[in-house]
Amino acid sequence: MSECTELDNNLDYCSCTYDPCPRKGNCCACIQYHNNKNEIPGCLFDAEAEKTYNRSRKYFLQTQQ
Repeated sequence: MSECTELDNNLDYCSCTYDPCPRKGNCCACIQYHNNKNEIPGCLFDAEAEKTYNRSRKYFLQTQQ
């Protein structure tokens, strides 16, 4: 994984609450990781839904209704 040059700036607005995540603030790595798992990154969920750590596309669609 390449070094993220915007990590400090990204951490200012990263809404992911999963603290042990090694990709926190590294948006490119986060998107790639979740896309490879057919998931949606936590930053696209509202605050309550994000806290469930359910990143499935099905759950994301349910939260948008």
